[in-house]
Amino acid sequence: MTARKVRTATATAMAMAALAGVAACSAPGSDDGGSGGKDSVTVGVAQEPETLSPLLGYGREGNSKIFDGLLKHDADMELKPALATKLPEVSKDGKTYTYTLREGVKFSDGKPFTADDVVFTYETILDKKTNNAYKDDFAALKSVRAEGKHKVVFTLKYPYAAFAERTLQPIVSQAVASKSDVNNGSYNTKPVGTGPYTLSSWRKGEKLSFKANPDYWGGKPAVKRFTVAVIEDDDVRATRLKSGDLDAAILPPNLAKPYESDDSKKVIQAKTADYRAVSLPSGNPVTGDKDIRRALDLAVDRGAMVKSILNGAGRPAYGPLATNHPYFAKGTERKHDLAEAKKILDKAGWKPGEDGIREKDGERAAFKIWYFSGDKLRQDHALAYASDAKKAGIDIKVQAGSREVVQPKLKHDAMLLGNGFPPDPDFDLYPALHSSQIGSGWNNMAFFKSGAVDKALDEGRQSRDEKVRHKAYDTVQKELAKNPPYTFLTTIDHVYVIDDKWKDLTTQTEPHDHGIGAGPWWNVQDWQPKK
Repeated sequence: MTARKVRTATATAMAMAALAGVAACSAPGSDDGGSGGKDSVTVGVAQEPETLSPLLGYGREGNSKIFDGLLKHDADMELKPALATKLPEVSKDGKTYTYTLREGVKFSDGKPFTADDVVFTYETILDKKTNNAYKDDFAALKSVRAEGKHKVVFTLKYPYAAFAERTLQPIVSQAVASKSDVNNGSYNTKPVGTGPYTLSSWRKGEKLSFKANPDYWGGKPAVKRFTVAVIEDDDVRATRLKSGDLDAAILPPNLAKPYESDDSKKVIQAKTADYRAVSLPSGNPVTGDKDIRRALDLAVDRGAMVKSILNGAGRPAYGPLATNHPYFAKGTERKHDLAEAKKILDKAGWKPGEDGIREKDGERAAFKIWYFSGDKLRQDHALAYASDAKKAGIDIKVQAGSREVVQPKLKHDAMLLGNGFPPDPDFDLYPALHSSQIGSGWNNMAFFKSGAVDKALDEGRQSRDEKVRHKAYDTVQKELAKNPPYTFLTTIDHVYVIDDKWKDLTTQTEPHDHGIGAGPWWNVQDWQPKK
């Protein structure tokens, strides 16, 4: 999945000239790892984890570097054994999963890994006192028990086809984690795991530094120092890559363009489940109006966004599932039809005012969209969306803000959001649309409620029958087409630029999270230097 070039559109010489004037921060590897060493790699990412404790959600998508799950994904997203010796044995009724564990595995502090650590991990996550925003990942789990030191049995409340995918969950050390307050204790910043790397330092807001675990059960990594520089601003990340401060970085496609002809770099494009969409909260008198939602769904020009914003590195999106997802409902694609959008609004009584912005019953068709500061892709999507909406007579104000500023406003204001988790349709559809998820972190930001959608989501979650699941998820996607609580815009290919010093770099089908666990460094522990 690597490529020397990515598809791009317009030249960026002026943009890069401007970037050269941006002041770079201190070198991320100046103390215990960094750019330039033969056995070290420094990468630039946009996102920083809030915690390094799996008990609070860290590493749930796999590839956490410090920890292992019972299972893992390979490059083709197939499930493979990790801390388990093989895939689970599943009972005929689909309610019991039995895992046999590897023997001889040790945590980085030298203590042995056993079944008790697995039981402790899952039971602690489900404890009411644990502030894990992803508890619903294990809503189907009834109990977990150890049978000796090397066997674990999970019992489910109902058959859950995606349960094995949930056992990528990283396993913590009971001996260490049990001595720390689960929500605020030292394990959140000084974790102990079985993974290929250990944390050597974490300067919050700046970087995380890792060193190879010489006793890793999977073999000692050739990359001995791995540093993750946290740089939210896309332009600053590009500047630091250009200056040599970084060995690799994730970049918007247009900022990756200058490296197409650079023989010392690779430009790598990864397929993803990462979508961009606009939440349309039901409590807002404008965004909660079904006809406004339907009109926006038709007024937006998704194809133009893919071409102009993504430079072709992506595709139109019509729901949480990408159009190439095996569960995508064919026929739910929505065409760009500005004339039809205007007809819908006219018929619904939204009439243009003197300034061209529509009004109905004294309510002006206007609302605000937030995006995260420094995120160029979200900014560009928000501005393009606002431009398309204005052609239909809807006025949208685009505003940037931090996560702390934006989240309290989501009940009334729209947001240009990103999400996507590829292993199973339940992982994307349920959190975004089920009414039980309203008010749960960043889930269901449209405050959407639909009895038909809830019923279908429950059926899809609780069945192991592929025909039943397909029918359920088709129903969900067809309901979204009738009354879209979000305007889905694009599915984005992630683009990375990396020094051409290592062999056999690959990517997986990536989730929205493109931090430590994604990118070409998803398996940095397996990299080998070029001779």
